[in-house]
Amino acid sequence: MTWEIFTIFALLALTLVSFVREKIPPDLTALALFVGVIATGLITSEKALSVFSNPAPITVGAMFILSAALVRCGAIELLSGFVEKSARWSYPVVMFLLVLIVAAVSAFINNTPVVVVFLPVVLGLARKMKLAPSKLLIPLSYAAVLGGTCTLIGTSTNLVVNGILISKNLPAFGMFDLAWIGVPTTLIGAVYLALAGKHLLPVREMLTSILSEEERREYITEAFVQPESPAIGKTLVEAGLTRNRGIRVVEIVRDGVALYIEPEKIRLKAGDRIILACRPQGIAATRGVVGIDLISELKLGLEQIAAHEGSLVEAVVNPHSGIVGHTVREVNFRQRFRMIVLAVHRKGRNVRERIETLPLEAGDIVLMMGTDQAIDALRQSDDLVLFDRARVPATSHYKKMPIVLGVIAAVVATASLNLVPIEVGALAGCVIVCLTGCLKTNEAYASIEWNILFLIYGMLAAGLALEQTGAALWLADLIVGGVQAIVPPEHKAIFVLAALYLVTTVLTEALSNNAVAALMAPIAIGIATQLGVNMQPFVVVVMFGASAAFATPIGYQTNTYVYGVGGYRFTDFLKVGIPLNALCFAAAMIIVPLVWPF
Repeated sequence: MTWEIFTIFALLALTLVSFVREKIPPDLTALALFVGVIATGLITSEKALSVFSNPAPITVGAMFILSAALVRCGAIELLSGFVEKSARWSYPVVMFLLVLIVAAVSAFINNTPVVVVFLPVVLGLARKMKLAPSKLLIPLSYAAVLGGTCTLIGTSTNLVVNGILISKNLPAFGMFDLAWIGVPTTLIGAVYLALAGKHLLPVREMLTSILSEEERREYITEAFVQPESPAIGKTLVEAGLTRNRGIRVVEIVRDGVALYIEPEKIRLKAGDRIILACRPQGIAATRGVVGIDLISELKLGLEQIAAHEGSLVEAVVNPHSGIVGHTVREVNFRQRFRMIVLAVHRKGRNVRERIETLPLEAGDIVLMMGTDQAIDALRQSDDLVLFDRARVPATSHYKKMPIVLGVIAAVVATASLNLVPIEVGALAGCVIVCLTGCLKTNEAYASIEWNILFLIYGMLAAGLALEQTGAALWLADLIVGGVQAIVPPEHKAIFVLAALYLVTTVLTEALSNNAVAALMAPIAIGIATQLGVNMQPFVVVVMFGASAAFATPIGYQTNTYVYGVGGYRFTDFLKVGIPLNALCFAAAMIIVPLVWPF
């Protein structure tokens, strides 16, 4: 082992630790690795910067835009309506159809928006079938993942590996080549979930279950501090406006400015307007505070902000939302959405204290209370997806549906027929949907998950360093030698293939699927070189294994997304996902060598 090989492995080990600990965002970790391979002299800066000419990230970014256009025009909502109508059928039939429909959509657009759009539909379906949502949400994520393995553009991992092949002037895959493995495993997954899902999937409560019946009946109202009030100069605690009296102070408006509430520090002034969320007994308690009166009972000519029964709603933070990374206080949540945040659920943990200082993350479940008018307004927001029913796009967007569908069909057709490279066709499609008004330019840019693109660039540089230092071949030789020592020569290739698949899947369960694909593709090529056989079966198992990760909620972004929504525990994914992983592994070991012989 040379010092270069040792250095790249050390850098990769630090990177993997950072990915697992999640103290630093994965894209920042990948960019640090990018800088590290240059700073240590493993590859030159010119060589490292050459990854920006790789077509894969460009294509991934373009597909984000086309996916956003498809969601915006309402095409997926129309299809999801069929899912809602299936509630009268039995669970196995509904599950089988749900997996097939979601997988069919996911085969052509990015997985995450598919899950985001179908999420309220599936929750409504669960209510109609009188099932816990947890009986349907994991299958929703799994269906999106399985569908993505059916085409070249179905998931970014396929595009990343294909881009690596193109950059090395190796034979690339066609649009539907991967359907040979993707379609059979999708059908296997649909049958497995239809037959075993109801027994293996748990019954889990959602976020509203943490509230008592009394807490669910709160009222939003407003109080006014009178000029001669004895409460002037007192803190909220001293004035008696505390939670133990059934009163939640949401906001204090002073001279038109909303103040950050510190119950034991902030002191009341004459003219302060206090927004309150009160339980029924809290209304009576507020009336009993001398000098603080409900505006609804005053004749001061003040416009009342709110005096209605509050409705509880749950919503999930959209991955593309501008509030991601900001606290409730920083985004001015109360003024922006006219909603009160009561609790946040993240990765199996409910947060009810100091919510104002908690930075929101994609996939966080937010329990809110607000008036019906505020909830209706929030329904059109791109920041939060309400659980009660699907977001309905403006009617005018439906007129653009033929254009969007035509553009996506043209991108698929031209790439399938090798008329133009997939990245050129996808970029042309993005230009057309923007020029025709299907999507505004700023919406197109906002739809791109830039963190994923930069993660891909960073990991592509690491893959390049693996090759340049000889580490990929060294590791390939180690794997081949280890297998050769324990299996007969005639079975060597299939055992190495199985080992490569298992390593790829296990890594994906804990790391980013794109990062694993970028790292394992050079190793797969090196293994094929060492064995002196066709490289395609080894590349295919990397593409498939980096997507077919079902055993943990962190293995794939959509798994993470439904993790909080369904109130799941980590072990729930293990119970349902490990058998599906085993089925996919068995299918891959049979199908891949038959379709792509050694």
